Amino acid sequence: MIEHDTIELLRECDAGIQMGISAIDEVKDHVESIQFGAMLDDYQREYAQLQNEIQGVLHAYHDEGKEPNPIAKGMAWLKANVEMAINGTDETIADLITDGCNMGIKSLNKYLNEYGAADERAKDFTRRLIELQDRQLKALREYL
Repeated sequence: MIEHDTIELLRECDAGIQMGISAIDEVKDHVESIQFGAMLDDYQREYAQLQNEIQGVLHAYHDEGKEPNPIAKGMAWLKANVEMAINGTDETIADLITDGCNMGIKSLNKYLNEYGAADERAKDFTRRLIELQDRQLKALREYL
């Protein structure tokens, strides 16, 4: 049970990170503020670093990770593109990413509870991802 929960928790983290990286990719070409763009690049690098660590552990378990839910990914893409077409400002971008971070934090906390038998390393990765998204939320406030 420990190995199953560990793998599942890491897979959910992997999928969540992919969603975060993809969300930033969708909007970063529309960012007006140089500082805001640099901040998004920094967070994207942090996501990628954490993803590399998680994927290293998943590979040790002979697991390839998890792709985000295609429906969720498609809906996020649609929402981002519609919002950007209507009002493509830094405020809109910050609002979109804030929504994504909030959903990520909520989901990750749910998965921590659901996969409670996961090993401490997997739980630590999950907490680190939650903390990263929480820091990003706070940084985005000045752009809302």
